[in-house]
Amino acid sequence: KLAAWQTRCERLKERECVREKKRPCQRVLHPRIHPAGSLPYPYPKMNIFRFLGDMSHVIAVFLLLAKIWKTRSAAGISGKSQVLFAAVYITRYLDVFVSFVSVYNTVMKILFVAASCATVYLIYAKFKATYDGNHDTFRVMFVVVPSAVLALLFNYKFDVLEVAWAFSIYLESVAILPQLFMVSKTGEAENITSHYLFALGMYRALYLCNWIYRYYAEEHTDPIAITAGILQTVLYCDFFYLYVTKVIHGKKLQVLP
Repeated sequence: KLAAWQTRCERLKERECVREKKRPCQRVLHPRIHPAGSLPYPYPKMNIFRFLGDMSHVIAVFLLLAKIWKTRSAAGISGKSQVLFAAVYITRYLDVFVSFVSVYNTVMKILFVAASCATVYLIYAKFKATYDGNHDTFRVMFVVVPSAVLALLFNYKFDVLEVAWAFSIYLESVAILPQLFMVSKTGEAENITSHYLFALGMYRALYLCNWIYRYYAEEHTDPIAITAGILQTVLYCDFFYLYVTKVIHGKKLQVLP
């Protein structure tokens, strides 16, 4: 009875804190959703930066699928990057089987997993003859192994779902490297491929804005996601410059510096 009374008092204090719009008693450092659908921390509310980031991500995915399907060719697309992205989404969204946040959240998880797997299928099966494997030579173990080690060492909780989530965050930050390496090796990229890369880069840049907004508006911070997001955005900087100075003006993107 004493424990129940103390719990009720704590809940009442939290409600009063919300009503009076006081600063939270403790900064939220752990944004993850735990198994069995439990929500120990408030799930992030939607904001304009997160929404635009999600939409930019969706556009990037469908631009790539449309390019492959319309041209009936996987030329210029790094299959290795797409396999890495498929691994990112599958390991990140394992919790779809044990937790439910919202219809929007669930639809996005299923969408990204399905789209990434479909892209891998198109590249390595349906249009395999058009895939330029000779130029897609980046050694993925150089990014997979470090990501796995970091996930084991730096995570929010040492269990399967949390380690898998951390692995997906670290791997996503460098999953685009095979594609950028392939572009630098071939010396150019089709405009539609450039649009895909730009939309993907904008997705990460907008999520950086989302984290900044949430830090000030919700007293929320996520060191793992923020660090990996900054690294990923930095990798796109050279490409952003070339995209703005060449592709937007109708020129074909040439070798990345």
